Amino acid sequence: MHSRFWAITGSIFLNIGIVSPFAAQIPSLPISLPNLTQQADTSETQVETASIRLDGRRLFQIAAPRASLQQRVDDIQQRLQIISQNYFQSDSDALEVEIRTENNLPVIYVNGQQLLTVTDLDAQVQQAEDPFSLAQTLAQSLEQNLRRAKQERQPESLQRQGAIAAGVFLGMVVTSWGIRRWYWRLKQQPVTFATPQTTNPVTTQLTRQRHRNIEEVRQRLFQLTQSLVWGGGTLVILGLFPFTRIVQAWIFTALTIPFTLVIVGLGTYVVIRLSYILIDQFTAAFASNALLTSEDALRLQLRVSTISGVTKSIATLSGVIIGIVIALTALGINVAPILAGAGLVGVVVSLASQNLIKDAINGFLIILEDQYALGDVIEVGTVGGLVENLNLRITQLRDAEGRLITIPNSEVRIVANLSSRWSRADLNIPVAYHADVDQALKLINQVGLEMTQDIRWMEHIIETPQVLGVENFGDRGLVIRVWIKTQPLKQWDVAREYRRRLKIAFDKEGIPIPFPQQTIWLQDSQVQSIVDNNKKNNS
Repeated sequence: MHSRFWAITGSIFLNIGIVSPFAAQIPSLPISLPNLTQQADTSETQVETASIRLDGRRLFQIAAPRASLQQRVDDIQQRLQIISQNYFQSDSDALEVEIRTENNLPVIYVNGQQLLTVTDLDAQVQQAEDPFSLAQTLAQSLEQNLRRAKQERQPESLQRQGAIAAGVFLGMVVTSWGIRRWYWRLKQQPVTFATPQTTNPVTTQLTRQRHRNIEEVRQRLFQLTQSLVWGGGTLVILGLFPFTRIVQAWIFTALTIPFTLVIVGLGTYVVIRLSYILIDQFTAAFASNALLTSEDALRLQLRVSTISGVTKSIATLSGVIIGIVIALTALGINVAPILAGAGLVGVVVSLASQNLIKDAINGFLIILEDQYALGDVIEVGTVGGLVENLNLRITQLRDAEGRLITIPNSEVRIVANLSSRWSRADLNIPVAYHADVDQALKLINQVGLEMTQDIRWMEHIIETPQVLGVENFGDRGLVIRVWIKTQPLKQWDVAREYRRRLKIAFDKEGIPIPFPQQTIWLQDSQVQSIVDNNKKNNS
């Protein structure tokens, strides 16, 4: 801001300092402007138009074939420069603009110096009756503009314009200060992230994101407003003085395309940020309507953040594409062939990346439907493990042996989630056939109740353990089945501790845990044969 301040201040004092008795003798700045041409006829004739300027103001248009247009413009501008300098440096205000006929065409002379020949193409482009009527109009315009240009170079006029420039500059400073102060006050306002009815980590996070996006939009609009204040004010000041007006015209001409691109780009950016705000608003409303338990909060936060991120990516891509189309249209480029080519390329790319599209769609559905999330233990087909990475394309698992398994999301058809919301320890406890089964059942149930009352384990066990009873008659003995409902991923820790405690309890009560054994039945003749063989071997 300080550099802009001193630059504007220097330009103002430079222009005001020009006010002197010699100001009227200063010639126009010899700055050539780029001439934007327009096609005015069919492609066969290639007739184009360009503007002739004085002190940055457009005087009139001329026409010529494309090949010779620029040369004609340069010649006329050079003659006009010499004529205007001679007129501005003379002490007399006399100005004679006359029309002479040469080769059946009108030729405009200013103070005896030839300026231009008005051609039939000029009359055709200007929609005049004939070149002579157009020459009369141009002569009147030339006389008025030359007299005004000389008047603007007088000390009284420069002093008046300098005062106006000082007022404009003061207005720029005050406006910029007011905008900055308003923006500072806006930033100091406290922000309420969530109401008491919707206070949970998910809605709080989304509300914070929404306010960050709002602050980002405010900051960009603040920067744009400041740029418009200083840039627009500078252009106004440049347009007040004849010596700098040509710079203003050059800036307008040279920055038309960049300014259009900047406006379209900034508009696209603001629209994308506003779409982020709407997405966060909708997802926060969705999350606030969900009745969350403590174990579900993290999962919902992951789902909401992932869905929000995917939706924002789609909004960003759509906004960028629309912004590019608008920018090309604003620059006068025919976008129909480009869109047709892009559509063809899109078809080719979609055919070549069908599996990638399937992965992305299935990955989005996995997250949307909460089939599994990061930190879950799942089984997919013949593999299983802890979910370490999940995105729209792949799922990565870490199995019990430490191997990292990568699965394309399109291959995830049937998945078993072992840790979604809650888990269960499924225990099969062997008891010897000769043991008291009722006492064993009572002891198994008692050990489970003791664990639910232990402060170290009660937070991991959701419900009282269920002793289902005798499940099977196995080779080792009776099999008693027990279910223990636990927090996600805690079923293995709870099962290990339960087995340890049950072994200690069984040992105290004298209930054996059977080991694998096998009974062999032999006939009497086989037994006698074995005994006889042993006697012979011993003798």
